[in-house]
Amino acid sequence: MKPIVYAALGAVLLTMSTSSYAGRDAFHPGPAIPEYGRIADVENEFPLAEGIELHVAFDVDTQAEPGEINRSLDSAARFINMHVAAGVAPENIHLAFVIHGTATKGMTHDEVYEPLHGVSNANAAIIEVLLAHGVDIYVCGQSAAYHDVGNEDLLPGVIMALSAMTAHAQLQQMGYTLNPF
Repeated sequence: MKPIVYAALGAVLLTMSTSSYAGRDAFHPGPAIPEYGRIADVENEFPLAEGIELHVAFDVDTQAEPGEINRSLDSAARFINMHVAAGVAPENIHLAFVIHGTATKGMTHDEVYEPLHGVSNANAAIIEVLLAHGVDIYVCGQSAAYHDVGNEDLLPGVIMALSAMTAHAQLQQMGYTLNPF
């Protein structure tokens, strides 16, 4: 190849690399919950309606590894952070979790969690923060019964529901959409 071709190719590659996102390095703490839910700045071409109210339910059925935060809980913090950063008023963000299956055990206080897993419940701190930001957390009563988890075993603020199916039906009637992630 001729030197001019190499120079042109190099310029194209340099332009491509400087105009793209920086991968993991593009993520930074958000404005509402800086300790969780890191976000990236995005050139949004699908603008949010002025005064938008978001009512979103998360369905969680998988437990995190012992000692780790359930990724779905961190996703809720990211959801709040990115929408506040985009100009949505915090009081217009309404999130709910429906917890079932093995994820049920991750909603328990350390007196229940620690003997089962050998470590304290890493979810406790983020759950406290999410509850303080108005997130509702419902545990499937049927899963709780299966996993021998009682109301008294749940972290403060976590609510026992009749079932996950019932909680989703009620949330849907209240205008919540199901987050597919």
